[in-house]
Amino acid sequence: MLKAGIVGLPNVGKSTLFNALTRSHKAAAANYPFCTIEPNVGVVTVPDARLDGLEKLFKTGTTIPTTIEFIDIAGLVAGASKGAGLGNQFLATIREVDAIVHVVRCFEDPDVVHSEGALDPIRDIEIVTTELVLADLEAVHNRLEKLGKKIRGGDKEAHAEQVLLERLLPHLNANRPANTLPVHEEEARLMRHFQLLTARPVLFAVNVAESDLATVAGNPFVQNVAGHARTHHDAAYVAVSAKIESELADLSPEDAAAFLKDLGVDDPGGSALIRAVYALLGLITFFTHNEKETRAWTVRRGSKAPQAAGVIHTDFEKGFIKAEIISYADLTRLGSVAAAREAGKYRLEGRDYVFQDGDVALFRFNP
Repeated sequence: MLKAGIVGLPNVGKSTLFNALTRSHKAAAANYPFCTIEPNVGVVTVPDARLDGLEKLFKTGTTIPTTIEFIDIAGLVAGASKGAGLGNQFLATIREVDAIVHVVRCFEDPDVVHSEGALDPIRDIEIVTTELVLADLEAVHNRLEKLGKKIRGGDKEAHAEQVLLERLLPHLNANRPANTLPVHEEEARLMRHFQLLTARPVLFAVNVAESDLATVAGNPFVQNVAGHARTHHDAAYVAVSAKIESELADLSPEDAAAFLKDLGVDDPGGSALIRAVYALLGLITFFTHNEKETRAWTVRRGSKAPQAAGVIHTDFEKGFIKAEIISYADLTRLGSVAAAREAGKYRLEGRDYVFQDGDVALFRFNP
């Protein structure tokens, strides 16, 4: 399962958000720095209304959503790349994740201590970015030193690595993340080998006060973060109220809906954040059904039919013959599999078929 790491300065709402997303109380959430020491891990259900739509058609009685894993990582402070605070632990944990959710505090609250003394979201982003870049610079220098012998021996890939690393150095020295360096396909492959922290895709979670959620568009802190994320990180943002999400976590669906209605919002941001992280990880969803259940499955974007079959069971991939496919949109529009067949929307696909988000599939295979 792919993992998203929740990072940020201390006391920005990381653990509160983690608890809300995972519907748990695993992570300590307190008004002092470093209340999280050991990383917390939780599995999060990906909201998808299409499951309910399919259940209405198939009436299996059971729906199983897809999931992703979130890790709540200890707060980072200036000097983390040199071991300050819990820096070494922070950096070691973040190397294990596939994408980063960078939580940025955009709310004023005198009762919640700010580790830097005052609210300044852009400064906070740059503190975290700088520490990750510094760690990457050290990694790049170390890798360059180790390449010398291979290059002298005429290793072509080592030479290609050297060229890329030497392009990376001035880029990182300008405090720019590795994932914003323009690269071609072969360089992208090499970059993955470097395991750089700033090469991971990032999404900014802008944590706002309960009273600000309905007016996020006019919040100057949020808009500053949005512009900075786009310009300096080539990244998107999602506005979320960790406090509201934590309050919703213990409510029934009916009470939660009433609570949100009173606030004048449809979603405090948690569902949008989960879906955005899912997309950031390069994942799509396809669906299957039988007499017992309707189920969502996760596969990497660009996966072909045998790979999708293998997500269900390795035997499906080994013995793959064909995939019977209909898109969710066509199926719900036409109202039944039979109607889809008549309309020519139900089709057989072979090994080279690239799965699309929302495909409803039945696999044929040799046991």
